[in-house]
Amino acid sequence: MFEQQDPNLIQLNSAGQLKHFLTTEGLSREMLTEILDTADSFVDMSAQQVKKVPLLRGKTVVNLFFEASTRTASTFELAAKRLSADVLNLNIKTSSTSKGETLKDTLMTMEAMHSDMFVVRHSDSGAAHYIASNVTPHVAVINAGDGRHAHPTQAMLDMLTIRQHKGAFEPLTVAIVGDILHSRVARSQIHALRTLGAKEIRVIAPTTLLPRHIEALGVTVYTDMLQGLKDVDVVMMLRLQKERMQSALLPSESEFYNLYGLTEEKLKLTHPDSIVMHPGPINRGVEIETSVADGPKSMILKQVTNGIAVRMAVMSMAMGGQMTEHQAERGSE
Repeated sequence: MFEQQDPNLIQLNSAGQLKHFLTTEGLSREMLTEILDTADSFVDMSAQQVKKVPLLRGKTVVNLFFEASTRTASTFELAAKRLSADVLNLNIKTSSTSKGETLKDTLMTMEAMHSDMFVVRHSDSGAAHYIASNVTPHVAVINAGDGRHAHPTQAMLDMLTIRQHKGAFEPLTVAIVGDILHSRVARSQIHALRTLGAKEIRVIAPTTLLPRHIEALGVTVYTDMLQGLKDVDVVMMLRLQKERMQSALLPSESEFYNLYGLTEEKLKLTHPDSIVMHPGPINRGVEIETSVADGPKSMILKQVTNGIAVRMAVMSMAMGGQMTEHQAERGSE
């Protein structure tokens, strides 16, 4: 676990532009909206004959993954390449690199290669903040998930998906269901939804999978899924984080499915125009019924498409913020 500074002291440059993207917590509504608007401009790129823009041409992006990932790593790589960046993928999956000086040695090596951006995934909370605080000036850092703390690009691709299908956030009741305790996605979603003005945010989980004092984040807690789903507009399912469970927090996966799995029958309790989301990968028959995951209300594949656009947005914005800061410093010399 790394100590964390106020994220906005290091996320924004002196002009208030994004220069790192570490967390949704503390960012203004205007900043989150700018990320969504920028991402919207990239959404249709996959349908174009030439799927590239030159915004990061000549820049080197290092995907620095200390924790295994396929989906997140591949979408960041594709996003960087669509921005015309050169990409280096490093999968460092050994626990010996998880603390202090060893991590700093890795950073120094990458900086010596004149990298321009680090995309960081790490099993320890605060790792991305540590890197952003210790990295050479003008190297942008994007948090691709750190411990139980944050997964901001996942949250923002979820916000983009909601905005595309629901428009304004203010009328919405959103339910986040499942393993809240171990989920960095849930925390980032809650912060983003609150900032964007969602009417009500519900979390639905067994007490063993709820963090202490979760109500302090401005959510309504339900341990009964049938009550919690009543009339909601958006259902955001979470993956059961089995690899992060250190004790027997659940009697069985089948019992979890019976009580907290999203089935077609339970989905009938939601608003008739509700949508269903899941960050993936899906545990079918554990978190969600196959017919729901593949059904007409499911936005799961749309989330994947939006993930590329959102990651292109934050990478281009952070690099732009770094360049603006660098130019301002040179001008004041």
